[in-house]
Amino acid sequence: MSSMARSMVTLVIMASAAARVASAYYSQQQQPSSFQTSEWHDGSATFYGDSSGLGADFGGACGYCANDIVALYSTNTAALSTPLFADGNGCGQCYELRCVKSAYCNPGSPSVVVTGTNLCPPNWYLPNDNGGWCNPPRQHFDMAPPSFLKLAQRVAGIIPVQFRRVPCQRSGGVRFCVQGNNYWLLVYVMNVAGSGDVSDLEVKRYGESEDSYVPASHNWGITYQVFAALGNAKGLVVKMTSYSDPQQTIVVEDAIPAYWTTGLCYQGSNNFY
Repeated sequence: MSSMARSMVTLVIMASAAARVASAYYSQQQQPSSFQTSEWHDGSATFYGDSSGLGADFGGACGYCANDIVALYSTNTAALSTPLFADGNGCGQCYELRCVKSAYCNPGSPSVVVTGTNLCPPNWYLPNDNGGWCNPPRQHFDMAPPSFLKLAQRVAGIIPVQFRRVPCQRSGGVRFCVQGNNYWLLVYVMNVAGSGDVSDLEVKRYGESEDSYVPASHNWGITYQVFAALGNAKGLVVKMTSYSDPQQTIVVEDAIPAYWTTGLCYQGSNNFY
């Protein structure tokens, strides 16, 4: 098959997948997640980065680029302290926060839901209660400025908060961005609903048997790597299991089409609902 013909096939398959995703958007929006809201816990929050709350600064440690932040999470993001970041397993998890016990809290103590998209690293040169806000064992959120300002006045700098895990509400299916080559695949997993996180991921070529799945290892943040000569003549089927309890497993068959190309992102029609 010529390169032009392959390009045409890819465009047709991607258009078909896009249509399925659009349909899934409406069917999944109101479906409840099996992941349940947790109890409230005590923590603290600050803000960082550009005042717009957008850009690569808000997703670096997890693997989100600037376009991912804009398209998927907007300004509702936070960098998580080490205990919450959990070696990258906290990437994609969703939290509801509210300001408490501060004169700078906005009236009515409004809450905001954010997604963990970055790491707030420890600062061992400063004490935990005076500048080392992200030092373990503190449970701290360094928020995008627009989200912080929904909770409190900017002058506060740092505020006490209450937080709880909540199900992630996402539009459409899981999104995969692929890098690497036909023999080594690096998969960025995004737009995960429910618990928002992933523990295990496996990949096989479309149409092959169940025992053909190749397990992926967790590389860092939202990335998983597969050491196998998968080629791109067939589409890829991705089986993934959530990290938080109760764990769920889904199979995404319609995201990564035949003649997939590294450097592109593909979205399936199902998610953790």
